[in-house]
Amino acid sequence: MGANALVELIRRRQPCIVLTGAGVSTESGIPDFRSPTGLWATFDPLEYGSIEAFRRDPVKVWSFYKPRVAMLTEAEPNPAHLALAELERLGFVGAVVTQNIDRLHERAGSSEVVEVHGSIRTSSCPRCGERYGLERVLGLLAEADAPACPACGEILKPDVVFFGELLPSGAIERAFELARTARLLLVVGSALEVHPVAGLPLETLGAGGALAIVNRGPTPFDSEARLRIDEQAGKVLPAVAAELGGAS
Repeated sequence: MGANALVELIRRRQPCIVLTGAGVSTESGIPDFRSPTGLWATFDPLEYGSIEAFRRDPVKVWSFYKPRVAMLTEAEPNPAHLALAELERLGFVGAVVTQNIDRLHERAGSSEVVEVHGSIRTSSCPRCGERYGLERVLGLLAEADAPACPACGEILKPDVVFFGELLPSGAIERAFELARTARLLLVVGSALEVHPVAGLPLETLGAGGALAIVNRGPTPFDSEARLRIDEQAGKVLPAVAAELGGAS
């Protein structure tokens, strides 16, 4: 029933914009952050995920990021990522706004992806500003605990948003613009707890759009959603894409 109802919502309410969080990637073997078994249950975010911690001891912060970058690089898009790419190809999804840094939407084939929390795609030097692609950074990490800038020797910073940093202005402005124009905002795998991204549903609802949520566990917007599906995205979204693909 949930997948069928979502199919009808997506059909009727265009454009549809998708907001994804960590829950869309857990089926690819990537742990989330905030659940009882998430990363922040083991690592203190202020010690390993803040810009102050990085400035104080970048090698310590890379002790967290080095195995994580390897894991994210090895992970593969799961059926939820592939279904969202297919829905975009079919013309039913206008863009994906993601809180994830893993590039899995891009690798699955989505072309309109707004990465509001940055990406592991590149790392930058805080001293000289040089930027290096993931393959180069992986090569540096193969030889050291933390990647030093080949140009000046400073420890590189991954181009992801740390606690205490502002979100990239272009990405967050685009995300809010998309949310305001959406007749349907489909939230997938996000508990809608991290601001300012958690405010995107308010933009859609305030402009007269509707909200649908596919997430394991509650969110603050459940009572305002037209549809709430407490199920794995990898089960729901492929069924939705198959139904809409067969009807197109």
